[in-house]
Amino acid sequence: MKIRNLLLVLAVLSVVSCSSIMFSQKKAGNWQNFRYPEINFVNHASGTKGWETYNRIIPDPEGYIKAAALEVVKTLYWSEKDSIPGVTKINYEIRDVDGISAKGGTPPEITIFYSSRWVEKCEKDGGDDKILFETRGVLLHELTHGFQLEPQGIGTYADGGEFWIFIEGMADAVRIHNGGFPEGNRRPGGSWRDGYQRTGYFLDWLTTKDPDFLRKFNKSALDIVPWGFDKAIKHVLGKQYSVDGLWDEYQQYIQSTSVKN
Repeated sequence: MKIRNLLLVLAVLSVVSCSSIMFSQKKAGNWQNFRYPEINFVNHASGTKGWETYNRIIPDPEGYIKAAALEVVKTLYWSEKDSIPGVTKINYEIRDVDGISAKGGTPPEITIFYSSRWVEKCEKDGGDDKILFETRGVLLHELTHGFQLEPQGIGTYADGGEFWIFIEGMADAVRIHNGGFPEGNRRPGGSWRDGYQRTGYFLDWLTTKDPDFLRKFNKSALDIVPWGFDKAIKHVLGKQYSVDGLWDEYQQYIQSTSVKN
């Protein structure tokens, strides 16, 4: 009788386990039908050391950019059926200019430039490994600008307000979530309003509250009009939370882990 009961329990556990696996796979999505944008790769830096180096270590830039685009959309969305901005063409340009990189345009066609001079600087700082690491990280950030949703009813990017904080914070959060910054870049202090890495690390930390936080926070740009940082936090995590309260908790977390390290 005990053996029979044991077999029954094992059978039930097996069914539950299989169901959990199927649910997880369904939740994550397989992305087999994702429509990759056309990549128009243009080199405007012929004859520079940066271009020669980039061309040597990234021989298939079109495939490289498509792979990074898939990483981005999988971080921001559950599946290709979600409301993803319809980017159908990406003009990716290597330019011999100062700076690092920037994205321009709006779907369906966007343009991203990457500086050959930045490639040269990375090579001096750390060789090929540094170039590959930085190039991927920068690409993740700029591609996020193409595929992320935009908050509504709170001004524009140029205002430097919560619209800007969301856009730049999420771009670095996606980069951080995919290992695109060196370890040790996270620092205590500042404000969640600072944008870029300061906001990005905070948003990524909030995935400890909800593993789908970045996807839900991105989607909040559609769900909440007019949008607001605190309203989005409450929408995703619950009314008991506030952005300032979570920021204080996050600061305590950083300080406690810094002491341990």
